[in-house]
Amino acid sequence: MVNRRYTLSKEERLSWKRYIDLLFAKGQSFVAFPLRVVYLPVKEDSLAPVSILISVPKKKFKRAVKRNLIKRQIREVYRVRKYTLIDPLVEKNRRMLVAFLYLDKEIRSFAEMEKAMNKALTTLANKE
Repeated sequence: MVNRRYTLSKEERLSWKRYIDLLFAKGQSFVAFPLRVVYLPVKEDSLAPVSILISVPKKKFKRAVKRNLIKRQIREVYRVRKYTLIDPLVEKNRRMLVAFLYLDKEIRSFAEMEKAMNKALTTLANKE
């Protein structure tokens, strides 16, 4: 078994404006409530197998504390489960840009977030 590191490095975070614009312009999406997942398979080798972006709307959560809590939850659930998506992509030598957008008006429990992330990652792995 390959040595797995359950970290979320800088390369795995989507921060280039060019890639973000491309993701939202050409990407496809689906909903795994309370997450909306926008994804775009890309061919560039310079990227990590999966680069992610997490967004929580200011309109629904006025306080930054609550937005940050939700982002931390999503990051943590992704970090633990990321190999569900990375393994099939590495086998096919593919790369993917993914954005997780939070849809709900309330803060969900960690268990509900895990369930949604599992659904999202398995769906993404099957799309590729």
